[in-house]
Amino acid sequence: MSDRVALGRVHAALVSLPGVRDAAVHVTRDASGGRRIVAHMVTHAPLAELRAALESRLPSHLVPARLHRVPHIPLLPDGSTDRQALTALTARTVPESATAGPEPGAAASESGTAAVEPVTAAPEPGAAAADPVIAIPESDAAASESGTAAVEPVTAGPEPGAAAPKSGAAAEDPVTAAPVPGTAAPMPGTAAPMPGTAVPPPPPETVPLTPQQHTLLLDALAHRGTGRHVEQLDWRWRGPLDTDRFTAAWQSVFDRETVLRAAFDWGSGPRLVLHEHAGVEVVRHPPGSVDFDRLRERDRLRGFDLRRPGLLRLNLVDEPHPAGGGPAGARVLLTFHHVMLDGWSVSVLLQEFYRAYLAGGRLPGGERRPDIRDYARWLARQDTAPARDFWSSAIPAATALVLPAVPGPDTGLRGTGRAEARLEAGPADRLRAWAASCAATEAGALQVAWALLLYRAAVTRDPALVGFGVTVPGRGIALDSVERLPGPLMNSLPMTVRVDPATAVPRLLAELCDRALDLASYEWVSLGQIHEWSGRRAQDSLAESLIVFENRRRRFDDLYSALAAQGVGVEPPRASGVHSLFPVSLFAHRDPDGGLALAAVHDRARLADDDATRLVGQCVRLLRELPRLKGGSATVADALATLADEPRIRMARAPAPAARDSPA
Repeated sequence: MSDRVALGRVHAALVSLPGVRDAAVHVTRDASGGRRIVAHMVTHAPLAELRAALESRLPSHLVPARLHRVPHIPLLPDGSTDRQALTALTARTVPESATAGPEPGAAASESGTAAVEPVTAAPEPGAAAADPVIAIPESDAAASESGTAAVEPVTAGPEPGAAAPKSGAAAEDPVTAAPVPGTAAPMPGTAAPMPGTAVPPPPPETVPLTPQQHTLLLDALAHRGTGRHVEQLDWRWRGPLDTDRFTAAWQSVFDRETVLRAAFDWGSGPRLVLHEHAGVEVVRHPPGSVDFDRLRERDRLRGFDLRRPGLLRLNLVDEPHPAGGGPAGARVLLTFHHVMLDGWSVSVLLQEFYRAYLAGGRLPGGERRPDIRDYARWLARQDTAPARDFWSSAIPAATALVLPAVPGPDTGLRGTGRAEARLEAGPADRLRAWAASCAATEAGALQVAWALLLYRAAVTRDPALVGFGVTVPGRGIALDSVERLPGPLMNSLPMTVRVDPATAVPRLLAELCDRALDLASYEWVSLGQIHEWSGRRAQDSLAESLIVFENRRRRFDDLYSALAAQGVGVEPPRASGVHSLFPVSLFAHRDPDGGLALAAVHDRARLADDDATRLVGQCVRLLRELPRLKGGSATVADALATLADEPRIRMARAPAPAARDSPA
């Protein structure tokens, strides 16, 4: 097993421990030249307990010889660990064990091994006796006891031979002032580097955030540790699974796609920082070592450090061999952050991954263009005046009904819930036929049902405006090959429509379709911009719920066939749904059997689990009944009458807004 794989496994074990927020793992050499693993962790948990937990999860040769508690893991501009700053932090802490630190002048690690951290602080007087030195084996003899390597990559550091810049160093280009040949020009007031000194790498390129990213970033920072805006896909992999090939294929995708090497810097902007290198994180778990559902929830709540590139990671969970024989399998969990990627993007990335895997782990070709830089430039060129005029008139002055429930008591709950329901294939086919007869789609029919639920929650018989959010792909713009561009292009826009009990249901459907067509010209505008242009107060929400109709990209049948020829079978991925800005998001997609699957992802502090289940159930009931109504003469009142025996949904009021974290 390579050092990269071994350290990745240690890092994966560390960050999976309860109470560990972040970690860095590296190799040092002692005075005798022996190698040992040292770990730094951001945690308040007792280090002795963490060591005991590691000893139960890792082979003995991978348990770190020394654990250090630090307040944070300092980073360089390229997203790698700032080793000099980490050494300074370590010098101010008391290590958990007292293994001898590397002596000054200890040899650096050999070429090709994991990077060596600077010398760590010597133990405090009176520290406990030293633990035995733990070396990383040089060969594959260090493979995991399960026979599979739990892989987690190490984020790429500076270019080979580059000196690590000091923490907080300015990112500006050096001033050209008679540099020594072959070295970087000195900054004003500093001595010129001596001949032969390594030249620091140039600062990474930056681009401005999109308005939508800015909104999501602020909200994500205000809800750290909640899994907000973190999305997950999972699917089954049957047949042989080569961990190294799997990891190499994903690394090849990372090397191609700029967005996977991007991170955020909010020190002066904020800005999107495009790094030259980023390592993919892949962790493999032996059969029976973890519960998949618990792993999924833990990985969602772990979230991401938005300052680091690579806001996508994977877990592989091996399944036991089938009792009746047949190929072994694994479940794949892919976790990503919506501030950088949308579902459409991940579908593109998956296609690239399969091509790379089939090619032995390498994706041919260089960086993709256009990429997120080109999209940022396209946005910067847009004249927002027409969009401002449209949205200023498209949002009515009257306040819309935006809650799908009547006011209710506090739920006493917290976290994110998920309630599911399904419209069977037969009724789903009838719904599609009815919508088609009205020159619409099942997505439009779903919007009708949701508008009726919003109106019903208001307990009124008078005409009223209702408002909810809808997602748009954001790719109907004049940018070449935008349909293949991974990035945060998918957008949420407000939909407002007047619901009158006397209006024919097909007429309401037609109005919603017309509004959807109008929105298509401005699907690149953020919800925050629209709110500002509408003249509403900050506390006046345009939508409190969101409809996400997932138009799945086509199956990669050619790739599935090629994988099958190598004995590998994969399923289409299943999305878990993401907790977004909205307290309720309704996700819908057509399942493989032709049914319509619905899932309400909700804030449990606002909507209790039972009420969420009733809400999605009532939506399915409306979708089943709409095609049965009396032709084109059926009214909104007729449709609502089908729910007469259904209880009202209750929803707690929103808590008072807390002070939002500033990105600092």
